[in-house]
Amino acid sequence: MSSLVALTVVCSIFAVGDFVSAKTKSILSMMFVSSVILLVGFWVGLPETIFQDAGLTGLGSLMIAFLITHMGTLLSLEDLKKQWKTVVIAVGAVVGIGVFLFFVGTPIIGRDYAVSAAPPISGGIVAAIIMGDAAKAKGLEIIAVFTTLLVVIQGFFGLPVASLLLNKEAKRLVNNYRNNQMEKESKALEEVAIASDEEKEPKKKLIPPLPKELQTNYVLLAKIGLVAMLGFKLAELTNGILNANVLCLILGIIGREIGFLEENIMVKANSFGLAIVGLMAVAFGNLAMATPQMLRSLIWPLIASLVLGLIGIFIFSSILGKLLGYSKEMAISIGVSALFGFPGTYILTNEVVNAVGETDDEKKIISDEVLPKMLVAGFVTVTISSVILAGFMVNLI
Repeated sequence: MSSLVALTVVCSIFAVGDFVSAKTKSILSMMFVSSVILLVGFWVGLPETIFQDAGLTGLGSLMIAFLITHMGTLLSLEDLKKQWKTVVIAVGAVVGIGVFLFFVGTPIIGRDYAVSAAPPISGGIVAAIIMGDAAKAKGLEIIAVFTTLLVVIQGFFGLPVASLLLNKEAKRLVNNYRNNQMEKESKALEEVAIASDEEKEPKKKLIPPLPKELQTNYVLLAKIGLVAMLGFKLAELTNGILNANVLCLILGIIGREIGFLEENIMVKANSFGLAIVGLMAVAFGNLAMATPQMLRSLIWPLIASLVLGLIGIFIFSSILGKLLGYSKEMAISIGVSALFGFPGTYILTNEVVNAVGETDDEKKIISDEVLPKMLVAGFVTVTISSVILAGFMVNLI
């Protein structure tokens, strides 16, 4: 295909995925719908080089460091402090996935499958790309396809579980409220992790913000590029002991905290959308290798790894939740957020709020207690913990 035609076809496929996801309220995710279209397309004649023809493979590979650094700018240490219990449970769930899959999954599905499954289950597409690239570098193409498919189907395992548990948690909160067992303090937004900048007094930074006229697309991209380069340089100095992607994430957080990087910087640079298209192309490029026979052979490790991952989440989240005073339902929901992340955490919570709450006060009770926890959990698992876990697990393949 010509570059223009290939790019248009790819964007159209992703657009159909977005449309179906919106209509089904994310029950059928954009990634799932797009992957099905691409798989069938590759089998019936869609060029396997479509992402290369569109010029997206090189762009996506280049943008990974930018996007991971950008992910760091989405998180505020102040917000994480307010929801520290949620952070502990979310991180514990990711540890549970890694530990359970490695020790229990290895004898059941094999070491390569167990090791490569943990980071994608803990987060999503970035972790899957890190593991998939490592697998391809060692000639394990089937593992690369496996990591992509995990990201595609994990929502089908996580969303129903979280929906069931959050419904139970919402009913418990409402019953407490109706029985006058909930004090007013518990209804306050005491631990809200996501607050708008307009409601906060601007925090002084080590590096003052640039004047508005200098916050151009080019300046913002140059700054994020410098931070990403520093991350890779530091990784080189450690001879790869510290993963470059993990360092990019950490430096992104630090960059925002000291004021060098703006919050949500790639969106402000008007470059996030195209970068994500490139990133999706890198992940979905593995599907071109997926034959029907290969898919059949992957059904067992896919199901087994997701079930084992869920068991690890249940065990670790329940224990930590009990120690920190969270209900079992809330704690496990926080851990399971790793399987779908944002915006699933937001959409699912709002659906539960509207389904269980009968009055505006009841809806506010549920939303104030559940939504901050789920938002923070989704960001911690997908944005931070899964990338760090991938940086560790990639050395075990």
